[in-house]
Amino acid sequence: MEIKDILRSLREQRQMTQDQLAQQVLVTRQAVSRWETGETQPNTDTLKLLSRLFDVSINTLLGSPRQLVCQCCGMPLTEDSVISREEDNSFNEAYCKWCYADGKFAYASMDALVDFLLAHMPNPDQQPEAERRAMLEGGLSQLRHWQKH
Repeated sequence: MEIKDILRSLREQRQMTQDQLAQQVLVTRQAVSRWETGETQPNTDTLKLLSRLFDVSINTLLGSPRQLVCQCCGMPLTEDSVISREEDNSFNEAYCKWCYADGKFAYASMDALVDFLLAHMPNPDQQPEAERRAMLEGGLSQLRHWQKH
């Protein structure tokens, strides 16, 4: 789906007129009309307002053009329901809700995350813990969050 269709669908689901939506995000009705015809697209600040208003991620508003991955654990973020939120309830599309919530990270170190994963991930091939730990650390070290630490 394209952004024009997504915006129209979200607006109609909430039984809002173009005028009402325009008032909510501080633009003109004509701007909303141009978005819904595909003539223009909302700017970054307006996308943030629309994200909050409709309670969907910006990635969803844009038709999911990016494949989001949690930059802490590597989990694919395929649905808005697993994307983390900031303290103000806005989406943080860089992390899953299990690694980051309300402005705080769940894991103080990569070792803490690896320990959690080792305790909770299945091991059908009965790999030794040292091999599993090395594999996890190798993958996690590629993620932005752990490159900073």
